[in-house]
Amino acid sequence: MQMEYREIEPVEIDRQLFSRFIRHQTVTDCWRRENGAWVIKSDPFTDDWSEEDYKTLIACLQNTAATGGFVYGAFQDGALKGFVSVEAGFFGDRQQYLDLSSIHVSEDMRAHGIGKTLFEAAKEWARQKGAGKLYISAHSAVESQAFYKAMGCSEAQIYHQKHVEAEPYDCQLEYQL
Repeated sequence: MQMEYREIEPVEIDRQLFSRFIRHQTVTDCWRRENGAWVIKSDPFTDDWSEEDYKTLIACLQNTAATGGFVYGAFQDGALKGFVSVEAGFFGDRQQYLDLSSIHVSEDMRAHGIGKTLFEAAKEWARQKGAGKLYISAHSAVESQAFYKAMGCSEAQIYHQKHVEAEPYDCQLEYQL
């Protein structure tokens, strides 16, 4: 499996970029916080992006690129099979965080190390920008959380309220750079 990893140019960020990207994820169990403790709960659903979701994603990635952030992809035979984005703006009580705003791997390419390579690229970019930590508002699916744990992420010491309000079931994580 030959993968090409590179920054995605702003002019590339359009609906065509995602023409062979499969977002589909069947979720059965999720992490939920109950009475101050994290527990696994059954919460079956299928996560897939609608055309409206793609429009929102494209606008967000275009904004990330336009504002000096990082948009990086994994390509197989010219087709996008994974991507990661990191916002350029610092936040936190000591301005120590940069926001890892998205990381996704196409369903047909999961479990091949693509996510790890993308995460490593995001870490390196954030480190070069002077961040102390990456902040991740992460999908609560057991499989997604297993990925972040394997990458060395832990529960965020400071919750970013914007993320909590936007995705109340996400797990708020951080990675110490």
